Amino acid sequence: MSTFFIAGTDTGVGKTHATCALLHAWRARGLHACGMKPVASGSAETAEGLRNEDALALQAASSAPMPYEWINPVALREPLSPHLAAAREGVEIGLAPLLDAFQRLRDMHDAVLVEGVGGWMVPLSRGLLASDIARQWQLPVILVVGLRLGCLSHALLTARAIATDGCRLVGWIGNRIDPDMAAVEENLATLRQWLPAPCLGVLPHGGSPREVSSLLDIAPLLA
Repeated sequence: MSTFFIAGTDTGVGKTHATCALLHAWRARGLHACGMKPVASGSAETAEGLRNEDALALQAASSAPMPYEWINPVALREPLSPHLAAAREGVEIGLAPLLDAFQRLRDMHDAVLVEGVGGWMVPLSRGLLASDIARQWQLPVILVVGLRLGCLSHALLTARAIATDGCRLVGWIGNRIDPDMAAVEENLATLRQWLPAPCLGVLPHGGSPREVSSLLDIAPLLA
């Protein structure tokens, strides 16, 4: 079975969009795939409880409907760094309930894609970072690079941090979040030269995850 951690170079770079596209790419190969967002801040009150837009998108893109609480064990109201949002709600985020939900999903699917929150080193609680999910669960990492001015340094610094934490970067996805970015092809060439993992694809600005999923090459992840 395949399990991966989807990291981003920053917040707002399209991790959810890329993760949903990856899920559709897995499903197109006839594989049972599920997305997971262990911690999400910025959730709305509903009749069923707190619901996060990104987690709902992952749930919808997965092969079969799974309980929301497994997809997103920790949903926080305010759109803040998780450690701040959790503190305002009197919540202490720990890995144990997240791992329990992950194991349930892992036992039922060919692939589980675990989406991080914010960038690689966002704090979840005192002494716990988002990167600890990938590190302690020993998940290989796929990096989503938001293509905009400054992405080269953000991508290379994140790749270095991933390696320093003892995790393995297995691929990266370019996401064109700025349709007016100058020198896109030159920046992509630089990323291909410097990032120590293959490019799995470049997603255009616009288009649904299902529509753009064919632009991704997940073969290196299945080898």
